[in-house]
Amino acid sequence: MEAEAAPHVPVLLRPILEAAAPVSGIWIDGTFGAGGYSKGLLEAGADQVIGIDRDPLAHQMAAGWAAEHEGRLRLVQANFAEMDEVATGVDGVVLDLGVSSMQLDRAERGFSFQKDGPLDMRMSQDGPSAADLVNDLPEAALADILFTYGEERASRRIAKAILRERAEGRIETTLHLVRIVEGCLPRPKPGQSHPATRSFQGLRIAVNDEYGALYEGLLAAERALKSGGLLAVVTFHSVEDRMVKRFLQMRAGQTGRANRFQPLTDEPDPQFTLLSKKAIGPDADELARNVRARSAKLRLARRTDAPAGEIAARDIAMPTLKEDR
Repeated sequence: MEAEAAPHVPVLLRPILEAAAPVSGIWIDGTFGAGGYSKGLLEAGADQVIGIDRDPLAHQMAAGWAAEHEGRLRLVQANFAEMDEVATGVDGVVLDLGVSSMQLDRAERGFSFQKDGPLDMRMSQDGPSAADLVNDLPEAALADILFTYGEERASRRIAKAILRERAEGRIETTLHLVRIVEGCLPRPKPGQSHPATRSFQGLRIAVNDEYGALYEGLLAAERALKSGGLLAVVTFHSVEDRMVKRFLQMRAGQTGRANRFQPLTDEPDPQFTLLSKKAIGPDADELARNVRARSAKLRLARRTDAPAGEIAARDIAMPTLKEDR
């Protein structure tokens, strides 16, 4: 089906290449996935792209075409939050925070609520799985994940239903969990998302510590980029976009004082210059070619020569759980 093939196309690549033109030097593709951004950067003139992905499958799938760019494409299995340990002084960093289509399309990975498979969702394929959280967490902690990370208003109702179900036996498959969630929510109207969308999102984010990785990844990108280097971040939902927006505003010195009575303080030199006040969305041509681009937002910023610094997670509105898991 055409709708399933579209997600393999890198989203908002054209405005990234336009902002970077002429493309050259060393780039980090921090969310390598199927390699779409890396290919685009190499074809546009990048001297080298370092593709980082914590999913072993991404590296296996790249084996068939990586040899075409021998010496110019370097693959590293790691979390993009560690990118500055891989390389520094780079000319650009690209992050695509959407779930990879190669993960969604494989039922055995457990990311999809439309296909039956083990309730896994681990991008790195190690550590606790979604099944571990669903079957082992206390009710309050599970509800907190669904509400905070999945923005699911019926989180308490769903968590209570999960505990009732797991009292009869472990919940091990995606469609088993889907049936539980569907039983807690009204049937969706035409055009509305699947009832399990938010619950699966919340569990996936918790399993992979996605918000923590984004927070650490933005700081790592700041350390990895050289002066004049470009940071491009593509997000697909409001929480991630808000974190990126807040980070870049603070790093560009655009947060200002809370009120006119607050005393003036010496502010550090900004680490970034924003290239656009608002997020960049897909144009009509891209929407026609790629359904995945519908909810995508791109934020672009250029690194200054100011030293990298620190920033608290709460200052960029990173959602945190109430309970220590």
